[in-house]
Amino acid sequence: MANVTSVMTAEPACCRTDTPLQQVAQMMIDSDCGMIPVVDSDGKPVGAVTDRDIATRIVARGVDAGSATAEKAMTAPVTTVSSDTSLHDATCVMEAEKIRRVIVVDGDGRLAGVAALADLALAGKDEATAHVVKHVSEPGRDRN
Repeated sequence: MANVTSVMTAEPACCRTDTPLQQVAQMMIDSDCGMIPVVDSDGKPVGAVTDRDIATRIVARGVDAGSATAEKAMTAPVTTVSSDTSLHDATCVMEAEKIRRVIVVDGDGRLAGVAALADLALAGKDEATAHVVKHVSEPGRDRN
């Protein structure tokens, strides 16, 4: 059975809690993604900033985006799976947590990659993607 590393984006762009939010948004543009993991000094995930986080926690609340940092917008704690997690188990985590992306960590807990619904779709996992999209899209909490 395939594991999550077979579909994840390895070595994704990431930032620290003190990274200016404008820089985080630019990373999203440069990387063509909607989520940037936030890591500590050891490279371990402590949160994530999504484009939706910026819209709802910064823009909609009238926070000065020019002076905001990743910490102000990020979702924390963040859901992770290990790099040896099966693709099936990773999709189950996404479904249970109602998330569209999951951060993948190595054996030391450091950022290794990000697996997204789009990665499942591009890998031809149509049935798994459809199942997760259905459950993630149901009303409820919206994390990352």
